Amino acid sequence: MAATVCRSSATTVRAAPGVRVILDVRPLQDPERAPIAAAYLGGLLGAYNAAPLTGESFALLLRSDLDDPTVPYGRLDVVGRRLLPPTSRLRSIAQTVDPFLLRGASMGAAWRAERGGAKGAVYHAVGAGTLPIGSSLPVVVSVLDLAPWESPGVFAATPGTRFGQRLRGQLLRRAAAVIVGTEAVARDLRRLVHVRSERIRVVPLAPRSSFTMDRSGGLEDSGDIVHLGLPSRYLVYPGRYDARQDLGTLLRALADLTTAGRPSELPAAVPWPPRVLLVGVSPDDRAALARSAARYGVGSALAYAPALSPTRLAGLLRHARAALLPVRSDSAGLSAIETIACGTPVIASAVGALPEIVGTAGLLVEPRDPARLAAALRTIWLDDRLHGRLAAAARARATVEPRTWRDVADETREIYGQVGIARA
Repeated sequence: MAATVCRSSATTVRAAPGVRVILDVRPLQDPERAPIAAAYLGGLLGAYNAAPLTGESFALLLRSDLDDPTVPYGRLDVVGRRLLPPTSRLRSIAQTVDPFLLRGASMGAAWRAERGGAKGAVYHAVGAGTLPIGSSLPVVVSVLDLAPWESPGVFAATPGTRFGQRLRGQLLRRAAAVIVGTEAVARDLRRLVHVRSERIRVVPLAPRSSFTMDRSGGLEDSGDIVHLGLPSRYLVYPGRYDARQDLGTLLRALADLTTAGRPSELPAAVPWPPRVLLVGVSPDDRAALARSAARYGVGSALAYAPALSPTRLAGLLRHARAALLPVRSDSAGLSAIETIACGTPVIASAVGALPEIVGTAGLLVEPRDPARLAAALRTIWLDDRLHGRLAAAARARATVEPRTWRDVADETREIYGQVGIARA
């Protein structure tokens, strides 16, 4: 059975009364720890704030030791902010402690919601790691990462993490609604976690506003290109640096291209092998990558940048030849969505959400296959005609009925209305 795909008209959703939403916004306080969840929450709350509903209100759960990032959302009706201890410091034990802590923090948050005009109340968890145990409210979960289930030997290697993983799976199966971004991830969720089809909702994600392509087709200058010493033709890796990625395969692919020698048809001004900018690199990540690149003899092919604002990253992506997403797991595909929104092609591993998202706007390769990745890199670097077709497909996707976070918010609100219950 296929998952439910939410495609509601904004007018219909806005006419319905809102609900009381209990929402864990801790990822917004520490975006480097959970960048995809932080981007998701930022997009969703921004859209809710831009078009508040009658009766809609929020009870927000925050870490006690960090600043509150929700203050700018001044149009939201926030009925309370509950401060939680910094359980992330407990490392693997946090996976077991958090569900009980969240249950206690959410108790009473929906009290008398209807008296404020709400239709009912729900608990919305962004990420499977933020689920309350034994919640008295219906739970809506946005699943952005299935790597712990795809690679349990990596993400559940200790007794504590294994117990936490089993607990999260049980709580996911009990959720009233589980939101995913693509049909492929819906299938993976059924296969890996055994969530029932009727509880799964497909709500495609949208690019943040910084990545929306200029409809005039023009490209503003990006001073970062000069600042970072990039050539006129370069590739961007905008991903993370953990076990979900496949940077080892990228380095081996670059080594294969170096060994094969410079193509005779390549203009003299274009560097070889392809130049790759790695964005969001910490000092430790940079040191480790530089050592690995030196072993493969491709150190000169890499450039590094720290974490950049969405606006600066979008400027680099708009001028890039393509974005690279060599990954072992990706259940959100947000980097691909935002790259395509810039009108730039993507080279990505054919895993998780990426094939469905990339479509004709890029090249897909099997994961952990250096030879195929090298062939894709060579093609995107050399073949101007093919690159032009891929870029045109990306631009068409970005400009023909572009998806926005308002769409995501409207469809998510409809799910709230479907599963929310009245609380006296």
